[in-house]
Amino acid sequence: MVKRLTWWLVLVGAVLGMLPAVSAQALTTYHQRAWGLSIGRTRMLNDYHVHFVKGPKRYNHATRLHGNNTIRSVQGAHVNFATKILFPYPGYHNQAWGNPQSATTNGRYLYVVYTPTAWHNRGRIVRYDLKRLDQLGASPREIQTAYSRSGDIQKAVRKAVKVGPAFTTGHGQSLAYNWHDHQLYMWCDREKSPAVPTSMYGYIQQISSSKLVPHYRTRFRLRSKKGDVNGGHVLAFDKYGNAYFWSRPGGQSVRIYKGRISRHHMHFRLTHQVLRRGPGTHVQSMGYNPHNGRLYLVADDSIASLPAKKLNGKGRLTKNDVKWTRFSPRREFEGLAFLPNGHALLLSNHNPEVLIGDRTSW
Repeated sequence: MVKRLTWWLVLVGAVLGMLPAVSAQALTTYHQRAWGLSIGRTRMLNDYHVHFVKGPKRYNHATRLHGNNTIRSVQGAHVNFATKILFPYPGYHNQAWGNPQSATTNGRYLYVVYTPTAWHNRGRIVRYDLKRLDQLGASPREIQTAYSRSGDIQKAVRKAVKVGPAFTTGHGQSLAYNWHDHQLYMWCDREKSPAVPTSMYGYIQQISSSKLVPHYRTRFRLRSKKGDVNGGHVLAFDKYGNAYFWSRPGGQSVRIYKGRISRHHMHFRLTHQVLRRGPGTHVQSMGYNPHNGRLYLVADDSIASLPAKKLNGKGRLTKNDVKWTRFSPRREFEGLAFLPNGHALLLSNHNPEVLIGDRTSW
């Protein structure tokens, strides 16, 4: 059962410390009372193709801070990435756009979540019109200098960028495009400190693709008879509207959850196959490729993938279904999104940029 709260009750709750702070716009919150998690029998899958890659103690910066970079695969399924966008820095009116946490695309637009470290669980979404930028022939450097130079191309680039207002994002790693209902969703996973949530209750927000703020949110708990699960770090949708996230609760093994999201009801189940080897230390992102139907689990310098349809029911996933790629640069991988034609867009930090893959299946 879901209880609907009007926006003024939400504001009262925020003042009392019962709910996360909300921005000034009216925001309807739905409370789900039913538990949102199912856990059944699982089996361990020895995905020996995957190698667990420990996160580096220090990340490398991009080789060329103001030019084109390349991230190459060095082991496993082959794919290379080349710079497509160097993000404007500084941003509009000198705004802090230096800490992107996730990105997604519907093919026309690229949506990026920025959560400046000093903002503590708040951030904003910036939308880039990929079609218009391609029409302009804007180079990565020209996009990077959109707000610091006044040339004709920079002025045109600025018109292709829409800047959203600040709102409560949480960590901000989970912005995702639902290929079925064509909407944007994001967990609001507020944290006391890195990977330490403020509460076991989670919020999934539907994001307006035009206003770039939450349209509504649903509060629920990932709880079953076997206990609670801390979700919210990553999110992906397939073309049928199924939602997914993955976690690494301990050691190297990975658990994958599949569910459905609606305004009034959220429910996930732990899929039956537990992967013996995850791609790496940090759960950074999750992507779905509509071209080949595969889910991608992203850690730093390491990405594993598997066919989403083989997670259905009791699961038919085998060790040969799982692919893996290792990369060389010791960069922080923040997001992975796919264009409808299957080409991947990789969001990397230090210095922030989006790179495009040279293959549609890997």
